Amino acid sequence: MSKTNFFVKHLKNINNFINNLLEKNLNKLNFKNLSFLFKNNKIILTFVALFVIFVSYLLLPTFFNQTDISNKLKNELQVKYDLNFKFSQNIKYNFFPRPHFITTDSKILDNKKEIAEISKLKIFISFDNLFSIKDIEIRDMILENANFNLNTKNYNFFIELLNRGFQGRNIIINNSNVFFKYIEDEVLFITKIFKMKYYFDSKELKNIFYSENEIFNIPFSVESFFSEDNKKNLSTINLDLMKLNIENELIFENNKKIGKSKLNLNKIKRLVDYKIEKNSFDFHIFDKIDQPDVTYKGKFNFKPFYANLEGNSDEINLNYLFSSNAIVAQLLKTEIFNNKNIDFKLNINADSIYKNSNFKNVELNLKIQDGLIDTDRTKFEWRDIADFELMESLIFVRNGELVLDGKLKIKIKEFNKLYKFLLTPKNYRNKINQIDLNFTYNFDQKIAELKDIKIDNKINDNVNKILSNVILKKDDLQNKIYFKNLLNQAIKSYAG
Repeated sequence: MSKTNFFVKHLKNINNFINNLLEKNLNKLNFKNLSFLFKNNKIILTFVALFVIFVSYLLLPTFFNQTDISNKLKNELQVKYDLNFKFSQNIKYNFFPRPHFITTDSKILDNKKEIAEISKLKIFISFDNLFSIKDIEIRDMILENANFNLNTKNYNFFIELLNRGFQGRNIIINNSNVFFKYIEDEVLFITKIFKMKYYFDSKELKNIFYSENEIFNIPFSVESFFSEDNKKNLSTINLDLMKLNIENELIFENNKKIGKSKLNLNKIKRLVDYKIEKNSFDFHIFDKIDQPDVTYKGKFNFKPFYANLEGNSDEINLNYLFSSNAIVAQLLKTEIFNNKNIDFKLNINADSIYKNSNFKNVELNLKIQDGLIDTDRTKFEWRDIADFELMESLIFVRNGELVLDGKLKIKIKEFNKLYKFLLTPKNYRNKINQIDLNFTYNFDQKIAELKDIKIDNKINDNVNKILSNVILKKDDLQNKIYFKNLLNQAIKSYAG
């Protein structure tokens, strides 16, 4: 018999003796005889001995063979969570605050490919049955500073983990990242994980997944769980910064997934129907089922990557697209679309612009192709006075700020109405048919640089000087007054 086995057997005998002793005498204790006990040196020595024995019991796993404990932990994790771990050779044991094993630089494998690298992994075990490796039972697991590498094949990794058994056990992931890749090592986007937790709700009798994340500098939280029959995944997503709440229901049918979502965006409600198949994602957004006023349809193909979004709306809110905190603006700032493998087209028609009734019949066109983002052929009307059209336009990032650069064509349909709106003096009201100019607009600073301004194909230097820098105000009323004064200065200069 080895020294380790002898020690374990001896501790077992002592442990059984202590348990019997405690069962016989604990019920007899009260405050009077408790003070007597502590005056008795033998009793104190007994408690000291019990403490030493308890600590010795907790230290038993330190005697286990490294290879044996590594194999045991890997098998337990494989059986309970269907996770294939690869540990570093150095596995440390600590019993404070609870018995657990610690390993660094561990990995999670999927079909022999690494899908996660974990800087620090803590595996907590039960207090019971520490005498033998065979009897060790995993309780909780904490992953810290992990990097997950997911793609179109295993993008459901975190959702599928929900189907594993979490009763009496938790999985926690802290300060980690998720790299979603398209082709080989080509990263499409990165999601930060501040805190993620899998646990079993004893009241609802279901596994729950909760996570606090960040994507494109936008924080969000997710709570998700499966229905009793495991055919539906129900989740709630909150983006407090954007005042967006999403309630989602995903149904699993053979090789496809059918989903329904309710979007609440700053008191604006939208419904979404979507379908996920092996290499595609189709969706339909609308405001109501019968005779919707707002409707958007889109499709994403993953092999090859191609996306298309078309929509019609009575009103479009450009702040949701291009304001400094908007998710589209944040996406563009990441320069994720500056990729020759991405092909994306956006076409949205709207009757008007939100909070600006002067603009109507908006045709928003955005195309991402060959690493370039252009808004060519984007058109809109200003009252019944003028038509605007963007040409040779590109969106790009300069010094961390989102910039639109291009040409603008303005066709004046009613020049008299223009002058009347601007309250221009009659002696300056010359006929104008068309204005052409080059411009650069900074979405973050809300500054427009105008140059090469041509009025009816003629350049006026004074007009160019006056309109060289247009700085938008925070208040709409201030902007109206500012624009009227600025344009009247230019008109007076043009009229001589």
